[in-house]
Amino acid sequence: MRPAPLRIYRLLLRRYGHAGWWPGRTAFEICVGAILTQNTSWGNVEKALSALRYRGLLSYRALRGLEPAELAPLIRSAGCFNVKARRLSEFVRFLGREYGGRVSAMRREDPWVLRRRLLAVNGVGPETADSIALYAAGVPLFVVDAYTRRVFSRLGLLEGSEPYDDVQRFFMERLPRDPALYNDYHAQIVTLAKDVCRPRPRCDLCPLDRACARNGVPPIRKSAHTPWDERGLRRMADESTSQRRMDRGTPGNGGGGMGGMGPSPGP
Repeated sequence: MRPAPLRIYRLLLRRYGHAGWWPGRTAFEICVGAILTQNTSWGNVEKALSALRYRGLLSYRALRGLEPAELAPLIRSAGCFNVKARRLSEFVRFLGREYGGRVSAMRREDPWVLRRRLLAVNGVGPETADSIALYAAGVPLFVVDAYTRRVFSRLGLLEGSEPYDDVQRFFMERLPRDPALYNDYHAQIVTLAKDVCRPRPRCDLCPLDRACARNGVPPIRKSAHTPWDERGLRRMADESTSQRRMDRGTPGNGGGGMGGMGPSPGP
């Protein structure tokens, strides 16, 4: 019998602790970051956000007065800067038109209505829309990315090739409608996929090892470990956990495509 998603979350939480996502000083900044992180690393996004912040442009009022051609050079580090400048400008216009320029006004919206409206904005795909809804507006929509597919297909709970909405439905039908839970759960999945459940997984360090079907994972050659070996493996896991707790608040790059939250994941 496969473990329920809520039990998996509890196992991850026990190992990693609360993740404290998403990094951003304001809800508007989180929206900007969600758009800029499409197809690039978060490090590149941070440079673009810093450039905007330095110029006092990380607010709705400041950005609504900029044309895409003026915005593009400022976000060059995020890659595809001309495209992203147009998409960011489209979002700013949408926010002003539909919600009076206030991200907080989105919270009163029905989640599926908000999602539909976000998806109508040029360049906003499902993962970006759900990230804005969940992380910026606090609306309960579960975020799915390639890390989610990798981890849960290996666990035997997904095939991994399902449409985005089917994967999202899998979680939302099995979890309480709690935005704080959805927020932290997605962060836990990204942490696991980056640290342990890599393309070449480190199963000996995985908090889900006993629950995992290891679908698509090459069999691991077992060798006799000395007590030192076992302690060494556990120490590596503990050090990895400690480092993640120090590095809280860095989004992953588990999406794909221009509507997602970053490039296909690497180790």
